[in-house]
Amino acid sequence: MNATPPEVTDPVRSPRSPERRTADLFAHFVEREASGVPLPGRSTAHRFAVLSALGRRDLSLARLAEGHLDAAAILHELDDSLPTEGERWGVWAARPPGPGVHATRSGQGWRISGVKPYCSGARSCTHALVTADADDGYRLFAVALDHPGAQAVEGTWPAIGMAGSDSLDVSFTDVPARAVGGVDGYVLRPGFQHGGIGVAACWLGGAHAVAAPLYGRAAAGQLNGHAAAHLGAVDMLLHTADTVLRQAGDAIDADPFDVREEARVRSLRVRALAEKVCTEVLEHVGRATGAGPLCRDERHARAVADLTVYVRQHHAESNLAELGRLATTDFPAVTDSTPVADPVGPVPVADTLGPVPVAESAAGANPAVTTGPANPANSATSVADAPEAAR
Repeated sequence: MNATPPEVTDPVRSPRSPERRTADLFAHFVEREASGVPLPGRSTAHRFAVLSALGRRDLSLARLAEGHLDAAAILHELDDSLPTEGERWGVWAARPPGPGVHATRSGQGWRISGVKPYCSGARSCTHALVTADADDGYRLFAVALDHPGAQAVEGTWPAIGMAGSDSLDVSFTDVPARAVGGVDGYVLRPGFQHGGIGVAACWLGGAHAVAAPLYGRAAAGQLNGHAAAHLGAVDMLLHTADTVLRQAGDAIDADPFDVREEARVRSLRVRALAEKVCTEVLEHVGRATGAGPLCRDERHARAVADLTVYVRQHHAESNLAELGRLATTDFPAVTDSTPVADPVGPVPVADTLGPVPVAESAAGANPAVTTGPANPANSATSVADAPEAAR
C-alpha cells in the first residue's frame, strides 16, 4: 500500500500562518479594545497591565498592539491627534547602520525613500510613524501604507521567534509623508521614555507565559524539591518586576511631562530589571521542566522562542553602562569624615564587627528614587541607543 504524501502548504500563504493569525488578532484588538487603553500619564499602571496581559496571551500580538498604542500616544503628544476608526498603526524607528530612510521636502509636504528594517506588522498596518533623516535632522513622519511606493520586502523576516510579528523590511519609494513634531521631537519628548517601559511590560507578560507550565505543575502537585526551588525563584522575580512596573506607572502619572527629569533613569532601570527577569525566568523554567514542554506544548514552545527574540530589543550592557554613569549622580561623594546620620543615636561601635559601611549604605538607598536627565541627548549614550530606537 502506497501512502499518499501530505500536501505541502506554503507557510507564507497559509491562512493559519503565524503572521496571518497575529494580523487577525491585531485587527480585533484595534477594533474592540484599543480605544479603552489610557494614554501615558492617565492611569499608566493600567496601560502597562494591559500590555503585560497581551504579552501573556501572545507576544507577537503584544508587539503589534503596543506599536499601535504607542503611535496613538505619540500622535497625541506631538500632533494633538489620534488614530481614526479602521486605522492600524505601527511605529517603525529602527536605525541600524546602513543607508536608512531619507526625507525630502516636496511643496508643502515631504516624501520619503529608502528601506526601513524591522517593520512589525508590515502587512497588517494601514499607517505607520516612520523615522527618517532629513536635511535639517532626524524626523518622524506619518505615512499611509496604501501608497504603491510602500512595499514590504518578502523574505526579510525568516525568524522563528516572533514570526507572527511580521517584522519585514519595508521599501519606500517617493512616498508622501507628513512630519509629526520637529527635529528630534520623537526621541526628546517625555513619552519616549514612558513608551520604553511599555515595551518592557510586554516582555514581562511573555515571562509569565513562559512560567505557566511550572505553575501548572505546582497546582497539580507534581513538583519535586528542585522544581519547587526554581518556581520559588521565578515567583520572586515576577512579583518583583510586576511591583516595579506598577510603581513606574504611578510615577509617570505623578510627573507625565518629566518636570523632575527622572524619566530616563526610570526607563533604564525598569527595562534592565525586566530583561534580567525574563532571562532568568527562561533559565529557571527550562531547568525545572526539561525538554518536555518545549517539545509537546506548542504554546509554551512559541512563548519561549518569542521571548528570547523580543527581549533582545534591550541594549544590554550599553544601557547598563548608561545607567551606571547616571546613577553616580544620585549620591554625594562619601569620605572618611562623612558623618553617618542615625535617628536613634550614635552607633555602638563596640557592638559592631567593624566600621559602618557608609558607601554600601548609600548604594542601597531606595531603588525607586530616580534622577538624571530625561533627555537622552544629555546622557552618555547616543540617541541611536535609546530604547525605542530598536522598534
